[in-house]
Amino acid sequence: PGQRFSLKVKEKLHEERTGFQDVLVFDSETYGRVLVLDGVIQLTERDEHAYQEMITHIPMFAHANPRHVLIVGGGDGGVLREVCRHPCVEKITMCEIDPGVVAVAKRFFSNSTATSFDDPRLELVHEDAAEFVKRHPSE
Repeated sequence: PGQRFSLKVKEKLHEERTGFQDVLVFDSETYGRVLVLDGVIQLTERDEHAYQEMITHIPMFAHANPRHVLIVGGGDGGVLREVCRHPCVEKITMCEIDPGVVAVAKRFFSNSTATSFDDPRLELVHEDAAEFVKRHPSE
């Protein structure tokens, strides 16, 4: 409330409705490529690192030896990219409900956020994270 943020669209690159949400990708005049889900900006290439680094490295460095990491959501791949920078991590499970977001990220953000989907430590699961956590309480 009380705030508004807008970006000038240079070119619309992709628009679709997945089974879960509306997905839009466009190139902006000043913020690079932009990912929008259900009308809400999720990332811009210009400043995505600030969010991805903070949400990842603070908890990673707070743990003495994070070997197994669960990423809830994160289909754009930015948090995955940052987790992969930690050599102590042996297994990464990403639980992203919408495979469409991952596909769009791989296609349009392969040079920024979606750079680590081929990491051998990754297990990518497409399901509701709440259900996944219920079934894996000790992991």
